[in-house]
Amino acid sequence: MTEDLKQLTAWDRAHVWHPFTPHSVYGDEDPLMIVAAERHTLINADGRRLLDGVSSLWCNLIGHRRPEIDAAVKAQLDKVAHSTFLGNASAPAVRLARRLVELAPEPLSRVFFSDNGSTAVEAALKMAFQYHQQNGAEERGVFLTLGNAYHGDTIGSVSVGGIALFHQVYGKLLFDTITAPTPDDLIALAAEHGDRLAAIVIEPGLQGAAGMLTQPAGFLRRVREAADRAGTFLIFDEVAVGMGRTGAMFCCQTEGVAPDFLCLAKGLTGGYVPLAATLTTERVFEGFLGPPEAGRTFFHGHTYTGNQLGAAAALATLDVLEREQIVEQVPGKARLLASKLARLRARPGVVDIRQLGLMAGVELAPGPARTGVKVCLAARKHGVFLRPLGDVIVLVPPLTITESELETLVHAIDCGIREVLG
Repeated sequence: MTEDLKQLTAWDRAHVWHPFTPHSVYGDEDPLMIVAAERHTLINADGRRLLDGVSSLWCNLIGHRRPEIDAAVKAQLDKVAHSTFLGNASAPAVRLARRLVELAPEPLSRVFFSDNGSTAVEAALKMAFQYHQQNGAEERGVFLTLGNAYHGDTIGSVSVGGIALFHQVYGKLLFDTITAPTPDDLIALAAEHGDRLAAIVIEPGLQGAAGMLTQPAGFLRRVREAADRAGTFLIFDEVAVGMGRTGAMFCCQTEGVAPDFLCLAKGLTGGYVPLAATLTTERVFEGFLGPPEAGRTFFHGHTYTGNQLGAAAALATLDVLEREQIVEQVPGKARLLASKLARLRARPGVVDIRQLGLMAGVELAPGPARTGVKVCLAARKHGVFLRPLGDVIVLVPPLTITESELETLVHAIDCGIREVLG
């Protein structure tokens, strides 16, 4: 270990509080100190090169150090890095709003910018609630959610979440929701409680943080119909599954369904800088119109809303996706990944393999403490960085991953499972 790395490691241990990290064992589990990256590879301070098998927490959409995104951000720096979006506008963010509306399903026509997935969902929740409160439906104040949901870590987003490990300690801070244990239950509960629902909130297609739990085909259409019958809004949290991850630009498009609110983040900027968007309809937007003294304004926002660097990175990302037809290649790569993962089904300790597009989870049988972590650490010996969800080994590779890299990814997991579970 170099002197510089020793110093950084010491400062890390002394001063930094890492998210979702049990610090009692942090130093024993070989934490990385990333100093550089190239395409799909992370470079550690000790010189190790690791395939980024989770796209840096599911956001690095098309690789690190993409020349096109680098150039766009540098060019924007020569103009302005940030100016307030509150009561003002900026060219990159306005262009991005127009681009997103052109890509999104009708009738989504308005874009509210924020900073991350949690805030994108938080904005949708507050918009839905406020709309009903000031448009003659005060009784509509309850949200219907799906069990095992994860929508972020702000208080509103946690309130509509359902993962006990993450959320139960904050119970006294949260507002009440109606939680459906299963997709079928959600449809039934929408009918039962329809007249008091502010919105139905789901992660469409797949619940990521729950362990890559997939939903049955046709469910999105069923929940859209259930929301319409109940006369309530439908919020799709596509923070993880959006931006081409499932083989369409937005997951809802795989079933030809449009929500009333569409929440985006993670891959929106190619994984470069924080930026999120909440798309909604003209109907919702008009529900907030009125003279200033009427108090119908949406009093919610963020200092870095519509940040120019983020918008520039997002526009460049969309340009690359379109020019190289990257989203159109996802279904083929997903089939290739599925064929490679199939060989793991016979491995002792593998309970299930779940996949949607280029998102997959290999569930391991309950075993020694932190089995998932141990398998991921073992996979590093074979050149791959992974981060599990409990005992589910998560694969969320960049959309631009190659066939040989997919083989490296699955081989590393295979080796890790055999090393840890025999």
